[in-house]
Amino acid sequence: MKEISVKDLAQHRTAGADFVLLDVREPDEIATASLSGATLIPMGEIPERLGELPKDKPIYVLCRSGARSGRVTQFLDQQGFPDVANVAGGILAWSKEIDPSVPQY
Repeated sequence: MKEISVKDLAQHRTAGADFVLLDVREPDEIATASLSGATLIPMGEIPERLGELPKDKPIYVLCRSGARSGRVTQFLDQQGFPDVANVAGGILAWSKEIDPSVPQY
């Protein structure tokens, strides 16, 4: 499984790179802490909402700590998405390493 660090993700965001940041957490989690511009699809809804995701650009999958997003990354890879990576450490790593104003929960 491919992974991307939060530092690399931050660089891609700053550079305006063309990618999808897929947040697979639940709505109550997203209400607590989120990153602007993310596509929000809870993990359990991914199979029925695959059509909303592009196959022609990178998809970086985010959750709280990296566990759920890792499972979704593997699933998307199995579904033929060519460029998918798990955001290592999730939103907790983002809060710790990039933006401490993002709450940890």
